[in-house]
Amino acid sequence: MANMTLAAHMHRKQKGVTLVGLILVLAIIGLIAVLAMKVTPTVTEYFSIKKAIGSVKAVGGGIPEMRAAFNRQAEVGYIDAISGQDLEILKNGDDVEINFAYQKIIPLVGPVSLMIDYAGSTNENRLKKKAAP
Repeated sequence: MANMTLAAHMHRKQKGVTLVGLILVLAIIGLIAVLAMKVTPTVTEYFSIKKAIGSVKAVGGGIPEMRAAFNRQAEVGYIDAISGQDLEILKNGDDVEINFAYQKIIPLVGPVSLMIDYAGSTNENRLKKKAAP
C-alpha cells in the first residue's frame, strides 16, 4: 500500500514556474520598468507646460508679454521642450487661447527610439475635436 501511494505521488504533475519562465518574466518586467523610467520625465514636463500656459493665460497681457511670461515659467519649471515662440496664442477680444504641440524622441537601445507626440491647449474642447475621427 505504501508503494502505491508513493508511486501515485511521484506521477502527480508539479506546479510552479520554471527557471526559464522566471527569467523571461523578470526580463519583461525590467524592460517595462526601463521604459517607464525614460518616459516619466517627458510626461512630467508635458504637465508642467500645461500648468505654465494656464498661468500665462490667467495673467493675460499682449502676445509678446505672454511669450515672455511663459519663458520665465519655463526657466523655473525646467521646461526644455518648447519656448514661448513655439506657442500658438489666439486672441479674440478678451478671450485668449494658447496651444502647443511638440514631439519628444526618447532613445531606447541602439537605433531604436520612442517618439511621443504631445499637444495641449487652454481650450480642451479643441483637442477633443481634433482627436475624434
